[in-house]
Amino acid sequence: MLAVRICSFPGARVNVQHFLLRVDAVSVWVGKASAWLIIGLMTLVCVEVFKRYILNMPTAWIFDASNMFYGTLFMLAGAYALAQNAHVRGDFLYSSLRPRIQAGLDLVLYVLFFLPGVAALVYAGYDYAALSWRIGEHSTVTAEGPPIYYFKTVIPVAGALVMLQGLAEILRCIVCLRTGEWPARLKDVEEIDVVAEQLAQSEHVDAKTREAAIERAHDLDRAARQRGMGGDIET
Repeated sequence: MLAVRICSFPGARVNVQHFLLRVDAVSVWVGKASAWLIIGLMTLVCVEVFKRYILNMPTAWIFDASNMFYGTLFMLAGAYALAQNAHVRGDFLYSSLRPRIQAGLDLVLYVLFFLPGVAALVYAGYDYAALSWRIGEHSTVTAEGPPIYYFKTVIPVAGALVMLQGLAEILRCIVCLRTGEWPARLKDVEEIDVVAEQLAQSEHVDAKTREAAIERAHDLDRAARQRGMGGDIET
């Protein structure tokens, strides 16, 4: 209720938007930073393939390390995906609803399912990681497994980041209920942007066809990602 009242003042509305974009920026930064783990994961896999099939010298710990690299990337990208409105939605009626109805549905689901679920993840993940540190836990999947307490520490950290972004999404819902429009969110480069750039540089498609294809691709992307987008602000 307080947040709804605050949003009625123009100055406060700007402050709320600034807060939302700052939270988005944190999630985007963490997501982009964790994306570099892909290089490490790819390096581990290539090294293991070379050692196993060329040198006939497989390395047991690389399997555990690969799982930890991928798991860390997956968990730390959760807040980024939420900030970019990139989580998969299975409903087909939602996109046809008015923004206020969308916001109302989202708010109910966030309160009933998101907050308790993520809070449980942070709480249980903290205990899980603390115990792992206390006993100096190592992986038992392979012989002489690497330490995994670092990896388990990512669980509460990732949960906290998702919780922070979720609180920002709840505030977005409240603002939308008040104003009837979704607040802006930071926009990152998407696959459709890469496709558009490739079409723009193609020498085998005439200009008119190229522009029509790019515009059609953007229309399809906007329709598929309508929920909660508001205005887009480039990162």
